[in-house]
Amino acid sequence: MTTESKTPLPLQPEANDIAGPAATESAALLKDLAAQRESHLRLAADFENFKRRTRQEADGRAAAQKELFMVELLPVVDNLERALTSGASSDSAQLRQGVEMTLKQLHQLLRQHGVESDEVIGKTFDPHRHEALSQGHDPAQPDHAILAVLQRGYRRGDKVVRPAKVAINDLTASQPGRNGR
Repeated sequence: MTTESKTPLPLQPEANDIAGPAATESAALLKDLAAQRESHLRLAADFENFKRRTRQEADGRAAAQKELFMVELLPVVDNLERALTSGASSDSAQLRQGVEMTLKQLHQLLRQHGVESDEVIGKTFDPHRHEALSQGHDPAQPDHAILAVLQRGYRRGDKVVRPAKVAINDLTASQPGRNGR
């Protein structure tokens, strides 16, 4: 009987068999990485362009709002100029009336833009809304009450545009036994 010797088949695939799929998979991964990188760069550039456009639009809106406010303010300037030119030829009552009308017009314009002033005399001093410039003593008023407004304050909504400069009541100033005041 003849026995043929059988050579065992190798368990490991040959190098050529491995290199083919690995090389194609590596090439595909590199191609995908390049595409992802390009996509990332485009997205970053688009975002930078979006930020620039948004900033330009916001600047444009702010400039347009300022211009509109200035145009609305011009009639008030015209009235003040008229009051000054007519002041030389008319009496002080007419001049006063013209200035009062102009001031009323200015307050109305400020209200249209959401800027209001508060009547604060008699109210309690609030350091977030008021600036104390002086003190007074009035036993008829509570301590830290606002006695006088030296300069009107303005706010827009809850935001203080300019604090009111006020004189406040200090009932402790005349108490006996207090030194240094």
